[in-house]
Amino acid sequence: MIQIKEQVDLLTIVSNFQIAADPIFIQPFGSGHINDTYYIKNNHSGEPDYLLQRVNHLVFKDVPALINNIVLVTSHLRAKLGGIPSADPCKEVLTLIKTNDYRYFHQDENGNFWRVYKYIENTRSIDIVETNDLAFEGGRALAKFQTLLFDLDANLLTDTIPDFHNISMRLTRFNTALVNDPLCRKASVVNEIEFIQKRVQKMCAILELGKKRKLPLRITHNDTKFNNILLDEQGRAQCIIDLDTVMPGYIAYDFGDAIRTIINTAAEDEKDLKKIGLNMPLFQAFTQGYMKESAAFLTEDEIQSLPMAVLLFPYMQGLRFLTDYLNGDTYYKINFPSHNLQRTRSQLQLFRLLEERYAEIEMIIFNEANLYLTDNNK
Repeated sequence: MIQIKEQVDLLTIVSNFQIAADPIFIQPFGSGHINDTYYIKNNHSGEPDYLLQRVNHLVFKDVPALINNIVLVTSHLRAKLGGIPSADPCKEVLTLIKTNDYRYFHQDENGNFWRVYKYIENTRSIDIVETNDLAFEGGRALAKFQTLLFDLDANLLTDTIPDFHNISMRLTRFNTALVNDPLCRKASVVNEIEFIQKRVQKMCAILELGKKRKLPLRITHNDTKFNNILLDEQGRAQCIIDLDTVMPGYIAYDFGDAIRTIINTAAEDEKDLKKIGLNMPLFQAFTQGYMKESAAFLTEDEIQSLPMAVLLFPYMQGLRFLTDYLNGDTYYKINFPSHNLQRTRSQLQLFRLLEERYAEIEMIIFNEANLYLTDNNK
């Protein structure tokens, strides 16, 4: 029995895909904020369950190109893992299901885009990293993902969200918000504005290295929060998911984005700034896992860029929150009028703490890189 209001529509959508399924039920799944996801429980023993997703085409303007990115990446990952005796591509890579007309997405009569993945059994995801072992697994999973893709030409992929991590563009939007100041909020955030403006040059360093071709353009995930890693029953990383933002980028962006969420001892929007701290053991464990898999393929300039990214991402997130606050809260959902300002101050406080311990952060990253480079050269 189908258990949701959209039962007829969803059954019709599912019928467009080549799945060996007689759904017992279809129900909402997960906590994602962008796409709508449904779990399809299969009535056929020995056949997989599935995940049906409606892709948000308001966020992702070119869904066919997005799907093509995923097909290119998952096909490459599956081929590479197929050459590793201990690997199981069926469990370690997402599997898209073809439609009856041999595409990987279906567009319904209302213009909505749908896709189906095989459901990976006996896995879980977590939102908060609480142990060094889990942090290590997160670093290892991200690096393995990047390493397996290093020989796939990044230029084959489309930017699913153009300029997503482009700090120059974020600063341009910030400056436009300062000029327009539609709700006259600028006067109340003078300190935050000054904080942002004093660090502009330093925060553009990775982008400048890329423009000078000192950093190679690689295929990056671009949304490396921990719950995009599926863990097996033993707590080991098994599969990277949520590939909608996989596109050309710089390795440091994935590293910095992951660290921003792992190292913070408080919530992203913590009001009491005294509660915000740095969990350095988790940071070191994540870095160890990351370097274990990636040190051998990273360039020296890429390794040098990783500490810069640790600072860049709380800065950029704080910048985005502050821009939205100045614009009248038009992008992020808020729970109260000053929510974006509270988020801004929380992220800038995290930045301050990271800035104060930057030398230590550099030392951990470089030491771990040198350790694994030395081991690999023995």
